[in-house]
Amino acid sequence: MVATIHEIIEESSPHYKKRAGLKKAGIINSVPEAEHTLFYDSSSETLEPVYFFILDLMNDFGLAPEKLIDNFSSAPGSGHFSELGQRATIMQQQGSKILGDINTVLRSVLNIIYDLKEFRMRLQSYSDLESKEKKESALLSLKQIWLDKVDIQKGNSSVKAMALGQAGFQTLLDAFLSASDEKAVNDLDLNNRIKRIILPRISEFNIWLAQSGKELEKRYQLEKTYLQSQVNSLKLYSRWAKPYLVASQQLEMKEQGRNANLVKTFNTILLELTLLGKSKINVKNEALAGKLPSDFTKEGFLKTLKRNYHSCVLVDFNFRGIPQRITQQPNYVFGGRTEITFRAYALNDDELEKINQELGKSDMEDVLGLIEGATTTSLAQLQDEINFFLEEKTGEQKEKTKDTSNPFLALIGHYEKDGKPKEKTASLKQEIQVKPDNFIEAEHLRTLAVENVKDTTFDLFDIYKKAHAMPSYT
Repeated sequence: MVATIHEIIEESSPHYKKRAGLKKAGIINSVPEAEHTLFYDSSSETLEPVYFFILDLMNDFGLAPEKLIDNFSSAPGSGHFSELGQRATIMQQQGSKILGDINTVLRSVLNIIYDLKEFRMRLQSYSDLESKEKKESALLSLKQIWLDKVDIQKGNSSVKAMALGQAGFQTLLDAFLSASDEKAVNDLDLNNRIKRIILPRISEFNIWLAQSGKELEKRYQLEKTYLQSQVNSLKLYSRWAKPYLVASQQLEMKEQGRNANLVKTFNTILLELTLLGKSKINVKNEALAGKLPSDFTKEGFLKTLKRNYHSCVLVDFNFRGIPQRITQQPNYVFGGRTEITFRAYALNDDELEKINQELGKSDMEDVLGLIEGATTTSLAQLQDEINFFLEEKTGEQKEKTKDTSNPFLALIGHYEKDGKPKEKTASLKQEIQVKPDNFIEAEHLRTLAVENVKDTTFDLFDIYKKAHAMPSYT
């Protein structure tokens, strides 16, 4: 994984990509601007003091370090492996339980959406009654619904059963469909027996027509409210599931393959940590100090600069230790051998964003991989359906702004607690293209960043070496 970080830097930065090519050709010795390595070997001393000393030292230098890599691997025969395996199992079980609840709510959401679609089609017929062009077809449609849903419950005495199954009532169905009220029934050229059957049915239909539209509208609004409630529950369950999914992922051990430092039956642990600290070049202050041309202090010139340059220090920790459990406590301490490598880089804003984007891709894929079968396309389609009904307003009041919240993105921590979407992370943005340095950037800004970071990297290395009287270093 540590090698991968350097590969990402080489691929993300045109400057270091070129240097990597020169390295392969044997023209230069190393890709970083500077590199220093320390070795600390003590079975009684733990890694924590080493790590936090360097972390605090980087903060003192104004580098504001952030952790890029945090991997571990335990020998299968060690007690540490068993302990973390049990913790990982608990996280997985809790995450699976909540994901099961999410699936239950999701099925409910799907059923509600299908019901709302059906209600909406039914309500469209009631709306068409107000239109002169569509009134007749809407009325016929509602009569068919009444015949199939209401009148059919009368069995053999229903209009359809009598018209289609009993002799002498062949005109009954046509009469019912053509008559709009009691007066229209009396005007029909039919025998009195048919009229006596049609009159109460037309009366029943008109009463049903007046009441069913209002009741259906109420049911439609209640279903939309229930949909909103279920979507909120989906967001809540998703947030609850996230910590367990992330913790489960973090407790996964890195596959070491043929690494000779890890023997199955030994009581051994391997740790990999990487810190990145960066300090932005203040062009104006550096020009006032005489490190850059005096013209660089002018505001007009400063506005022409498109991106900042940073002095970056990458610190890699490779630790091989023996986990020892603290008496009567569920914790372990690790004593062993630590290899600390300080590397110097000069990077601009675009290169740093590109590096973060590449690192974020793998993290995002790992989290999304825990939700098997939930593809981006299917979730997007379902979200469109949800938004369609939740954004709909009755009457003339139409909400112009859309609620673009996606309950499924809560699984990856994409939303704040108020339900508003967070700013997109670098991994979700369009692929970043890093442009090569122009003349000013290459000859002045990057050069200065290189000079500063070389000094800073050596100072970090030298201070730690002298503070601990390290006899083994390169």
